[in-house]
Amino acid sequence: MVQKFVFALFVLIVCSSPSLAGDELPIWMRDAAARKPETYDKKVPAVVLVDESTVTVGEDGRTTTVATYAVRILNREGRHEAIARESYATDTGKVKEFKAWLIRPSGAVKKYGKDETLDSIADADDVYDETRLKTISAGNDAEPGSVFGYQTTTESRPFFNQSIWYFQGTLPVLSSRLTVVVPGSWRASAVTFNHDEVKPTVNGNSYTWEVQDLPFIEDEPGMPGTTSVQPRLAVKYGPADDAAHGIGLGDYKKWSDVSSWYTDLSDPQVTLDDNIAVKARELTANAKTEFEKIQAIGQYVQKIHYISIQIGVGRFRPHAATQVFAKSYGDCKDKANLMRAMLKALHITAYPVLIFSGDRDHVREEWVSPGQFNHCIVAIKVSGETQAPTIITLPELGRLLIFDATDEDTPVGDLPDHEQGSWAVVAAGNLGNLVRMPITPPESNRMDRHTEVTLQPDGSISSTVSESSTGQTAVKERRWLKHLSKPDYDKMIEGWIGHGAMGAKLSKVTPTDSPVAGNFNLNVEFSASNYAQLMQGRLLVFKPAITNRVNHLEFTDAKRKYPIALNAVSFTEMVRIKLPTGFEVDETPDGVKIDTSFGSYSAKFEVSDGNLVFTRSLVQKSGIIPPEQYTALRAFYGRIRATEQAPVVLAKK
Repeated sequence: MVQKFVFALFVLIVCSSPSLAGDELPIWMRDAAARKPETYDKKVPAVVLVDESTVTVGEDGRTTTVATYAVRILNREGRHEAIARESYATDTGKVKEFKAWLIRPSGAVKKYGKDETLDSIADADDVYDETRLKTISAGNDAEPGSVFGYQTTTESRPFFNQSIWYFQGTLPVLSSRLTVVVPGSWRASAVTFNHDEVKPTVNGNSYTWEVQDLPFIEDEPGMPGTTSVQPRLAVKYGPADDAAHGIGLGDYKKWSDVSSWYTDLSDPQVTLDDNIAVKARELTANAKTEFEKIQAIGQYVQKIHYISIQIGVGRFRPHAATQVFAKSYGDCKDKANLMRAMLKALHITAYPVLIFSGDRDHVREEWVSPGQFNHCIVAIKVSGETQAPTIITLPELGRLLIFDATDEDTPVGDLPDHEQGSWAVVAAGNLGNLVRMPITPPESNRMDRHTEVTLQPDGSISSTVSESSTGQTAVKERRWLKHLSKPDYDKMIEGWIGHGAMGAKLSKVTPTDSPVAGNFNLNVEFSASNYAQLMQGRLLVFKPAITNRVNHLEFTDAKRKYPIALNAVSFTEMVRIKLPTGFEVDETPDGVKIDTSFGSYSAKFEVSDGNLVFTRSLVQKSGIIPPEQYTALRAFYGRIRATEQAPVVLAKK
């Protein structure tokens, strides 16, 4: 898993209501439980009755947040929704109140407080992180028809006068409301994402944004990350300037401001000493090109242990490169910084890049905020001699090779697919800006497969499958090999083969990984009885596409609500089937050639020297396909599926 540099806002905006004094069930909880939501599909596990938060900001920027939340459990799968969570940073905040209640269908009430509260570290991967998590779980007590609710009061000193309010997770929501109360001389403003603009109700220095009756967000095959469909609000607040400037202190008005902010934090930490310089020269002693030098440094930094220490401003500022090198560990921003220092020893310039890891659609151009990012990678200035699909060109900075020094499975010249195409800030002082990350073309994420099959008169087969993968296709194969035991890996391969050839028995599985070159090869030998169906003693019927494609997509639902995210991939396969003695080809599917805006596909059949040769090729383009084009996309993959499932018929001579 790619580790993350978390730019947390450290203010949890959850909502307001009456005080927690006393142990009686609060009025807001009774009112929420009295709400009768509509009837939902059985796939909906729970419905949020109320999700409200009031954030009160002091003159010194400290905030007090009161939150209330209630959810009705609809079925057994919804029991895990009966949970309360509140995070806090021990150096900048605290949880003052944390209580929860469960109203059973019978009307009986169970209260939860200090004795039922678990206080734990927020991230087990961090050596030291001042962020902790309080949790109350009522999942074992909840049953269908129960209402679970909680209320918290927290205090915090956020690093930025900005925050995000999610009106919804994925559950349907009856009411979601955020109120921000600022000092009299301050102002607040917000940007709405994934929803019609939500305008605030303003009452003096209090701003309230509210939405109601949000439907269930159902997971659909191939949909983008949920942050691309969840209604959310990006809020900023601060002392008012004149009308021409809007929000004042603590505000970032343009993306170069964010670049300058992070440049000031990171550049002084690019410390270089003799030890780093000697190591950089040692690693690149045999490198003949600029790209090979960058490769050598990148491989070394990727192997540095990922360990995070999140303390104070260290949540944002990397440790000194000399310190990271000496201790041989660090988090993503530390790794990026060390790589910059080692490249500097070779007279190669590199810049830190702020990005969101895990969802390429998370960062929005219209909201200028460092709080949108959770990860740090590097942009390396290269000459014209270096060629790679992950190079972008900026007028102010020239040609930049983008690389993630934390993702040890993705080599220099490639980029994790969840980062491709996303907005990111290249931090280069006032020359830096928000830019789109590169998208590698389909031919860079390629799988070529060669399948040799011997078909017997009784319908059994013996087969050899040889695959060669590059780019992100190879990365996926590499991760399976690295993170599964040998028995589990072989079992996964057997399941994949068996999906096409039922009852397949594997005799050999040989994976060969070449991470430096970015290649992955796999050879599999197997046999399967009754693959071809013998009919009337004279016909053999079988499908020529014995194994599935990688990134196999099937869109069978008639309608679509959300967009589809496609990654750029290409796939080719040649299947050579040695015909059984005494049989000849009687019927094959028609060849096909399809070209669309989503990609292209071709398939054909030939008979030569006692062999049936089936070849197929798919090129899938990267893009976000709107629901309005779903019918055309479904038809494209439907034609592919029909071709690959159509049978070949052999007849006895």
